[in-house]
Amino acid sequence: MEKQDFYLDKPKANCAVVGVFGHPQASIMTYYALHALQHRGQEAAGITSIYFDEKKKKKRFAYTRGEGLVLDVFAEPEVLTETLKGDSALGHNRYSTTGSSSIANIQPFTMIYHRGILAISHNGNLTNTVTLRDKLQKEGAIFQTTTDTEIFLHLIARSRKEEQIEQVREALQTATGAYSIALLTEDFMLLARDPHGFRPLNIGRLKVDDKYAYVAASETCAFDIISAEYVRSVEHNEIVVIDRNTIETGEMKSMKIAEVTPIARHCIFEYIYFSRPDSKIFNHNVDKVRRKLGKNLAHESPVINRNKEKITAISVPDSGNTATLGFARINDKHYNSTAFEIGLIRSHYIGRTFIAPGQDNRQFKVKAKFNPVKGIIDGRNIVVIDDSIVRGTTSNSLIKLIRQANPKELHCRITSPPIKFPCFYGMDFPSSEELIANHYKDEDEIGKAIGVDSLHYLSIGKLRESVPHDPGIDYCTACFTGDYPVPIEENSGKLSTES
Repeated sequence: MEKQDFYLDKPKANCAVVGVFGHPQASIMTYYALHALQHRGQEAAGITSIYFDEKKKKKRFAYTRGEGLVLDVFAEPEVLTETLKGDSALGHNRYSTTGSSSIANIQPFTMIYHRGILAISHNGNLTNTVTLRDKLQKEGAIFQTTTDTEIFLHLIARSRKEEQIEQVREALQTATGAYSIALLTEDFMLLARDPHGFRPLNIGRLKVDDKYAYVAASETCAFDIISAEYVRSVEHNEIVVIDRNTIETGEMKSMKIAEVTPIARHCIFEYIYFSRPDSKIFNHNVDKVRRKLGKNLAHESPVINRNKEKITAISVPDSGNTATLGFARINDKHYNSTAFEIGLIRSHYIGRTFIAPGQDNRQFKVKAKFNPVKGIIDGRNIVVIDDSIVRGTTSNSLIKLIRQANPKELHCRITSPPIKFPCFYGMDFPSSEELIANHYKDEDEIGKAIGVDSLHYLSIGKLRESVPHDPGIDYCTACFTGDYPVPIEENSGKLSTES
């Protein structure tokens, strides 16, 4: 089964990162946090814990990893209570963007080197992977995986720095591209975001007796499920160290990766699609941004019936729900009577091994995932709100499905600009040749191709207007504009095309 069939035609974030330090049930907390972040990767999951071996009188590590969803990989409760012991743990959900989907590539990765145990979980993509890998191999490094994450381990192990934190910092300075990492040693948890801060990473804490345990996660919805309190985001170009002293005093060590901190280039697609609306990323609520995307989309391209008949706004669930609320409110208030209705029901139970009958499986897969509510659509003027169109294949199938419910008119509005360029910073976009926006001259032609009466995308200007603007913060819009903030080395992303 091809990945594009299972995931339908949507961009893919590559990973979820979780870290827990100082909690007696660290692996259980990690498990629940990973479950909350399942949307960021459904191919594989893993947890590594570090514990003190009373017999050996030293720290040891344990790990469990496997292909599938979190609930499947950790289906046996004793894995969390007996195998993954200790008060510190790392977790990872994977959708691979570099390296094949073999079990060897499932994180967290763990090594024992001259300074002890070190484990790492990584979200993002390095852009100098080929150069670093070739250099390390010529120096005698033997790679066990085909992912860029393993490069960090080799760089750390080969560092001549005395202090472990400085070894990690040197490795981060050597790597370029996008990385949000949680790293665990015998003595501390280290969190870091690359100098441009492409991917999110947040810090939380939860009360354990009269002290606090600390949690790190890609999104704050992972904190909610374990009743952790949000503290702050790890800033771009920042290393945060949480150790035993942090548990006692609440003080976290912070230092820069690069000496000079550049302007951040947060991935704008995190707000559009990847992150859950109940999360906070980059210190801001996703729900608020997504509603504004919908509102600005309505201002920029409202749906107006020539006879002023009522418009029914429906979302492509689940990512389009919040934006549709914003669109419907503004379209109703300023342009045409509009009501938000639940016009598509989504099934959440299509597994990775879903098999469709016949030669043309795409339409069947769309029908298995979405079902139109005919009573909402029949005879009405419908506008469908979605977050993006990638290849256009699923959009075409979905529109055909909605047409079968007999709408009077059928329009489509997209809360992002046309995607025209691949991403090298941690999203799995197709090549430029596969993107529908590069095959038609304008949105009118794309609209005809997918079968709607009208199609409009949100402009790049209105997109920028919709997102928060803090001092020193900008956004990566490379998938829309081709403006890549960090140079891409030749053959970047070609280490393995199965990611």
